[in-house]
Amino acid sequence: MAKLVVFGGTGYAGGRIGAEAVRRGHEVVGVARNPGSAPEGVDEREGSLHDEEFVAGLAKDADVFVVATPARAIDGKKLIDAVPSLARIARENGVRLSFVGGAASLLVAEGGPRLFDTPEFPDEYKDEAGSHAEVLGLLREQPEDLDWFYVSPAAEFGAWTPGERRGEFRLGGDVLVTDENGKSHIGGDDFAIAYVDEIEQPKHRRARFTVAY
Repeated sequence: MAKLVVFGGTGYAGGRIGAEAVRRGHEVVGVARNPGSAPEGVDEREGSLHDEEFVAGLAKDADVFVVATPARAIDGKKLIDAVPSLARIARENGVRLSFVGGAASLLVAEGGPRLFDTPEFPDEYKDEAGSHAEVLGLLREQPEDLDWFYVSPAAEFGAWTPGERRGEFRLGGDVLVTDENGKSHIGGDDFAIAYVDEIEQPKHRRARFTVAY
């Protein structure tokens, strides 16, 4: 059994990852700025990943940090601002660091542009998408002794399209995964299954992978 600390534990992705981990018998601490809606079985805490003392305290008996928060600026702080301290604390305590990323930094084809570099990508999502891409870039620059992974969901992923639990999906690397109709999508529960699978049986050390049907 592992102990997970999920930052963004009441959000769409973080809540489902926490619930899936609890279902499998893991211990889960869910961190949120405004607690009150964590899944059953999750030990909910109020706090911020930008609070280094708070994060360091959680790291002392944690196995995995799951960062499932928006990447854009919130209250003047972006996710990337917390990455150096998260990485340092994780290294010092032997914690595996993981992130729920975005799909927009995936390539649309081998050697092709990133999704958010295509003309069709909506301007209103570029701030969040670009901020997630910056986080991935900074992770790749971290010292070799930091164990991390970063999961990009399919292009269609979120509370607006939760889908039904199938228990099956496909994994990819840095290229967007689509189905036979050209659609890239994944339900919340199946994304969480893939995420917790990686925690239980690591196959993507210091790497990004993607999940889609």
